Amino acid sequence: MKLAHLSLFLLALHLSSSRSPSASDLPQEELVDQKCLLQKYTHRSCNKVFCQPWQRCIEGTCICKLPYQCPRAGTPVCAMNGRSYPTYCHQKSFECLHPEIKFSHNGTCAAEGKFNVSLIYGRTKTEGLVQVKLVDQDERMFICKNSWSMAEANVACVDLGFPLGVRDIQGSFNISGNLHINDTECLHVHCRGVETSLAECAFTKRRTELSNGLAGVVCYKQDADFPTSLSFQCVNGKHIPQEKACNGVNDCGDQSDELCCKGCRGNASLCKSGVCIPDQYKCNGEVDCITGEDESRCEERKKGKGYKKENEDRQQNIPKGLARSAQGEAEIETEETEMLTPGMDNERKRIKSLLPKLSCGVKRNTHTRRKRVIGGKPANVGDYPWQVAIKDGQRITCGGIYIGGCWILTAAHCVRPSRAHSYQVWTALLDWLKPNSQLGIQTVKRVIVHEKYNGATFQNDIALIEMKMHTGKKECELPNSVPACVPWSPYLFQPNDRCIISGWGRGKDNQKVYSLRWGEVDLIGNCSQFYPDRYYEKEMQCAGTRDGSIDACKGDSGGPLVCEDINNVTYVWGIVSWGENCGKPEFPGVYTRVANYFDWISYHVGRSLVSQHNV
Repeated sequence: MKLAHLSLFLLALHLSSSRSPSASDLPQEELVDQKCLLQKYTHRSCNKVFCQPWQRCIEGTCICKLPYQCPRAGTPVCAMNGRSYPTYCHQKSFECLHPEIKFSHNGTCAAEGKFNVSLIYGRTKTEGLVQVKLVDQDERMFICKNSWSMAEANVACVDLGFPLGVRDIQGSFNISGNLHINDTECLHVHCRGVETSLAECAFTKRRTELSNGLAGVVCYKQDADFPTSLSFQCVNGKHIPQEKACNGVNDCGDQSDELCCKGCRGNASLCKSGVCIPDQYKCNGEVDCITGEDESRCEERKKGKGYKKENEDRQQNIPKGLARSAQGEAEIETEETEMLTPGMDNERKRIKSLLPKLSCGVKRNTHTRRKRVIGGKPANVGDYPWQVAIKDGQRITCGGIYIGGCWILTAAHCVRPSRAHSYQVWTALLDWLKPNSQLGIQTVKRVIVHEKYNGATFQNDIALIEMKMHTGKKECELPNSVPACVPWSPYLFQPNDRCIISGWGRGKDNQKVYSLRWGEVDLIGNCSQFYPDRYYEKEMQCAGTRDGSIDACKGDSGGPLVCEDINNVTYVWGIVSWGENCGKPEFPGVYTRVANYFDWISYHVGRSLVSQHNV
């Protein structure tokens, strides 16, 4: 067995780029990833989605923040319990811990009344036309059907005490006697779908024709009679028709019908992470795909044929003129529009903008990576500012990755805690025979090896090095280094994505290499076919080229496999770990899958240092 090394000597074989499949490419039974479904992902699974600003991501799950962890900037809000909170985030954090403390309205609490939603003219308590009483309104009002969608209906049912949300927004309601409603007015409402009360949504009152009717809802009961053989089972136990999975609409209420998709139906787009989002979420100023592609190339989209001004109107929570409903039906142009409540979606996005941001994964220089790469080319100054060398005595024995602060990530097989005093960390090094002027040399304070590292199988082959701070300094200063971002989700990058390895390892025919070299490799799925009974998918990642021309070899252990997302942010996706037969076809290099160790890393270095998202 070789200890992972770098053999950069032939032209990299470029695989053709794969496109995301659409629903038309796949039969209905293949639209959903069955293996993914076993993970039981929901709207609280931060491997797939972003947490809300009042939550944080711990071990792949969004959990409640404590209220003091919210930003203090904001306006006060009132909750249903009559208590005022300093900001919307504070109220939602309390509600996260105590679900009965729901949002009521903006501003401090007063005696003007409470928000209320109810159903009327239904045959049972689970259905009916939707009526609401806003806090500062005297009368109850109905909601216009043409502004009503699954997002609003789910929120209404949850608000009414049905935790599984809506079953249907169509129903035959027994309307007897006179319908007490102004025949030219009803309320329009717009929700994001993450709210727990309709009070958080945006309400407008407009003069409009009621030819499309009023909004009704049938809420979901636990004993609903969908046949399991012909339905999609949500993680929360709810059943929905199969054709509603992977359509960008949160029919389940817990989003589990949209998180394991190979393609999307209808007016929805597929995120690289296998999540379907509504087309209207693209270029709305908020990243909804964890991989970021929904907010890329937005200027091109706005100029393109498919961009709709109506979508822009809906994103502002202000229905205008001929804005379209969620069902795509054009509403009749209105004469008067009165904003009754602003909705809290913009406030939610504003709170997200106040959360801490990390400066990682972005080079400080303007060097642009070439489109086509010949393997084995030397690196230039600033190309890989997260790459470090680990020197043990007189030799550079391994590589490492700078991740911020005083911390270096490397392979467990490279270091021993008992030898911490003998290690040096060399930063901004290009050639270790001819040290460049930017070179920095750091001494080591301690070494932390993963407690479950297995030297025989290379499982958990990961370690941290903490550098010593210079005398009189409060933090480590590495002026020529930039930290690589630490990935929090295993879905940020996928098989066939192109990434970069770098190091000072051996080259062709085991020749010594003194200068930093780099090459492009493709992430490889199903690596058990190359290393049966020795490859652990959760902890390991394979990468290489079809002809084996670019590979990791002796001396590169502990170094980086970095991948760049669509917004040009670089993540350390793997740590050079092991492999066999350097540079040979069908023997790809094996890397420690860093995303699997996000919580372990953050536990030791501090979450604020590595939490790019879901802080």
